[in-house]
Amino acid sequence: MRSEAPALLPIFRTRAQGEILALVLQDPEQEWTISELARATGAPLTSTQSEIARLESGDLVSSRKVGRSRLVHANTSNPVTAPLTQVVMLTFGPQPVIANEFAHLGARRVLIFGSWAARLLGEPGAAPADIDVLIVGDDIPRSELYAAADRAQARLGRPVNPVLRSTRAWAEPEHDPLIDEILRRPSIDVTHPPTQPRASS
Repeated sequence: MRSEAPALLPIFRTRAQGEILALVLQDPEQEWTISELARATGAPLTSTQSEIARLESGDLVSSRKVGRSRLVHANTSNPVTAPLTQVVMLTFGPQPVIANEFAHLGARRVLIFGSWAARLLGEPGAAPADIDVLIVGDDIPRSELYAAADRAQARLGRPVNPVLRSTRAWAEPEHDPLIDEILRRPSIDVTHPPTQPRASS
């Protein structure tokens, strides 16, 4: 379990706690099983269960039993939920929001890089001011790319900077200084289906 306080926002107990809240709060009407939240965050199932139990004891989330599954959703009746959602979406929100807004483009890769990815993966430093996103694919209309970035920016409340590269450029990073730099630094792969975050080596 990632038990240390996250560099992105140390007021949270763990990074998993922030990521779970981001998933649950981004759409209050959506319900999640514990297993779905564990898969989406990469946290162990038992740790996810513990985090949900803590959040439910604080009335931040609610749950109901359906068969053998427990469905979790945001508790919108709690007056703390709205301001907490703002804080969570500004910090841990980019991962689910970028994944959602860029999913329809048919990209081969969608990576969040730069200072936000570095803070999420534990690298200390200044709070990120914007979100940098690498989109790898061919024949992706720039109008759709920028529209996705605008939607994500509106949801996150901070600038989203998309960078488009071809699949050939991705395959030959030695010829593209930006891709070469991204591969050397922390990044978060939010391509559908998602992969685990990759820290810098």
